[in-house]
Amino acid sequence: MQRILDPGQIEAFGQRAIPRLRLPDRVHVFSRRAERLRELAGHDAIGHTIADYLRLMATVADTQQAALGTFEARLPGAKQIAHAREHGMPLVHSAAFPREKHWRDVLMQLCSAVTRHSDLPERVHAVCERLSHLPPEQMEREADALLSAGSDPVDAASAPLLMAALQVYWVDLSSRLAIGDVATIDVPVVCPACGTWPVASVVRTEPGSQGFRYLHCALCATEWHMVRVTCSHCQSTKGIDYRSIEGGTEAIRAECCESCRTYRKILYQEKDSRVEPVADDLASLALDLLMSEAGYHRASGNPLLWQKGVTTKNT
Repeated sequence: MQRILDPGQIEAFGQRAIPRLRLPDRVHVFSRRAERLRELAGHDAIGHTIADYLRLMATVADTQQAALGTFEARLPGAKQIAHAREHGMPLVHSAAFPREKHWRDVLMQLCSAVTRHSDLPERVHAVCERLSHLPPEQMEREADALLSAGSDPVDAASAPLLMAALQVYWVDLSSRLAIGDVATIDVPVVCPACGTWPVASVVRTEPGSQGFRYLHCALCATEWHMVRVTCSHCQSTKGIDYRSIEGGTEAIRAECCESCRTYRKILYQEKDSRVEPVADDLASLALDLLMSEAGYHRASGNPLLWQKGVTTKNT
């Protein structure tokens, strides 16, 4: 006898059929970003200044990948996993999970790699010099300020390198988690693994995820599914619009919401299979300018370009 499903059952079945999470591929996560940054830096539409910055961040991403290859932080134990699942909380919450000191070694590697570029502006060398001589307690305080997005002041020049080091730490954690241990959390617009806002979203084309939209975590690179034509900030499904640069690539658009007047970029693999959330968001500053002129503000920032006044955390 044929069985007829009611709407609630159909929705529940659809959610089970859609891969909920995509944990980062630790073998390639930063090397792909570096490759994409260099590719985007070579585009004719990219200005000289931003092209130089993209190449610098490609060097940072290369160093992140090398550091990740030898990095292994302590994973959460059974009690932490059970607690997170019981309360619907991020398993390795960036503002609460115990952070070991190894991330500071990564920061030193990043500073060393950056300072080897002799053609960099003097201010970049000065930032690396400052970070290299910070007392450990000050490094930890500045990391706490970045991860908690509280009222403590943040040095915008140092923030990208600090965040890059912290990314290595949390990508290491998230890449070794079991998907079944990551709870469905109460705030679906932040990363279920670490509680950080997404940098952008991606409509995937890979088998098993084809046509589905995933939000990409700015910190740990975990991706989680969100229904399309839904604001990834306030979850409204009304007044959603998509804007792009006239004559520009069709692979990146700004998904803007009339309800909260925010936007976040959305990438389409079907238009360009090489898109990478952090790299493409960083390289599309002209789209940010367009959205600002239209009266929208960014829902969250790019981890490699710190901007004051942009929210980075929600939980």
